[in-house]
Amino acid sequence: MAERIEQRLEDRLPELEQLERVGLFSRGEIRAVLRKASALEYKIQRRALRKEDFINYIQYEINLLELIKKRRARIGYSFKKDEIEHSILHRVHSLFNRATGKWKDDVQLWLSHVAFCKQWNAKHQLSKVFSTMLAIHSNKPALWIMAAKWEMETRLSSESARHLFLRALRFHPECPKLYQEYFRMELMHAEKQRKEKREFEKAKMDLGEFNYSEEILNGEMARIVYRDATQKIKGVEFQLAVLSIAKLFDFTQDLQKEILENLQSNYTEDPLTWDYMARRELELGGALQPPGHSTKQKKVSEMAQREERCCAVFDEAVGAVPTEDMWKCYITFCLERYNRKTNSEELKQKRLERTLSVFNKAHECNLLPEALYKQWLQLLLESSLSEKALEVAEAATRRFSLSVETWQMRLRVLIQLQRGDVTQCFEEAVKHVKSKGTLPLWTLWVEWSEGTKSKEDTEALYQRSLHATTPAESVTMKEMYLDWTYRNGGYKKVKRVFTSLCENRPFSLGFFRKMIQIEKEQESCKMLHLREYYERALREFGSTDTDLWLDYIKEELNHPQGKPENCGSIHWRAMKMLQGDLVQDFISKYTLLQTGHL
Repeated sequence: MAERIEQRLEDRLPELEQLERVGLFSRGEIRAVLRKASALEYKIQRRALRKEDFINYIQYEINLLELIKKRRARIGYSFKKDEIEHSILHRVHSLFNRATGKWKDDVQLWLSHVAFCKQWNAKHQLSKVFSTMLAIHSNKPALWIMAAKWEMETRLSSESARHLFLRALRFHPECPKLYQEYFRMELMHAEKQRKEKREFEKAKMDLGEFNYSEEILNGEMARIVYRDATQKIKGVEFQLAVLSIAKLFDFTQDLQKEILENLQSNYTEDPLTWDYMARRELELGGALQPPGHSTKQKKVSEMAQREERCCAVFDEAVGAVPTEDMWKCYITFCLERYNRKTNSEELKQKRLERTLSVFNKAHECNLLPEALYKQWLQLLLESSLSEKALEVAEAATRRFSLSVETWQMRLRVLIQLQRGDVTQCFEEAVKHVKSKGTLPLWTLWVEWSEGTKSKEDTEALYQRSLHATTPAESVTMKEMYLDWTYRNGGYKKVKRVFTSLCENRPFSLGFFRKMIQIEKEQESCKMLHLREYYERALREFGSTDTDLWLDYIKEELNHPQGKPENCGSIHWRAMKMLQGDLVQDFISKYTLLQTGHL
């Protein structure tokens, strides 16, 4: 092994000598490079190879290349690149090849090699890397696309890119993304040829020796790809994706027309088709307007007409496809238009009325999705239509009577409008909704009660919530109850409540920490009480929380009434109770505490 490493270091000598001779590196720096290279070589020649060693070696060589590049720029020296950089680049490629040969499944390693080749413009090497990588990772469409794009955009080889896409489609015959990128590539190829032809014609050159096929110039190859794809890939999403690609090219009107016809004939039941056709009216309206000067009023009028045409298509859509998804598309469009900035109050008012009208129609058809009720209510409240908001909120809870979110939404509206029937609505909500998941309702109820009801009513509500919620959810209510009691009843009251709450499990760590914090806030903070709270907390969480033990030890050390001699027994108990890796974590933190670093 030593002989092999010596040989590798000797192979470096010519480039290092050149670096010193031309003044890029000093003799001391050359020695440092040799020492580092020797250490790195020994690591990658061991029997048990580690990926990190190869990565570190590669990174060192890349850093060396970058340093040479900066030194060259500084002194303005640009010769001897073949003798210096070329040999380092060759070594990096060799290291990458060894690493990817050993860890073939590591895609990130392959991609690092690809990125390195691109950075240093190693086109020939990159072709080899792509070829080997795709042979191993043929199951990843993204890698095929990357390779084909590089062939098309960097090497300007449409033929190679096409060949790669065809090979990829043999492995992934139903991959939409592959077909989309192949479709895009063929259109780019056609556009490139069209530009070339225009330039030649402009220069009045003879086109006889160049074979420009009219079919290819008009995107016929892309049409073939599209037709082949539609036989294998179903779904409106794919049709819309290829249509958006085709619209990027100005010579694809016929192709766009074919895709649209296919969309309208085969996917009339899909809401996305109708959504696209409706939104298209906005673009068409803009394209049909003759260029020239127009007043602001005229622009507003034109925009209003275009939006009306969109809504006419949507109205037809909800009649043809009466589903929640279709109404959602319609409402989303209306909300988007309403949220667009405009200086015209008339247009803004028209958009608001249209949006509220569509919400109402969807609601009347019982096809308004639950999530959209919240946006409807928000819009009604912003527009000061409080009575309508109350009516909508009540209707929503009738339709989604088991939904906590819907009841919460209705209650927030009642609270915001300061209505008198809030308590009645809360009672109705907890009656309809099952106990599991009602925590948001109870937290909202007690928060409202704290601000509007008497202390006795609020306390009774807290007591009731502890029994009404599930054990896991009651933990949060206990914390809130403790905090509220301290704020409104003082220290003695909170101690009594704490003691009574400790009779029923489960607890949260925050519950005990809250009581500890309350005790520490008292002028006559007693260590006896703190010990009681820590001991109670450790019975519940002593096996899973290292910080609790450390805080207990700190308290004994720092409190005026603390007993530092107790720290040893607390430490011993912690070592017994903590589980798994927490023991080591505790030892580390305890050591830091002893040395004054925690």
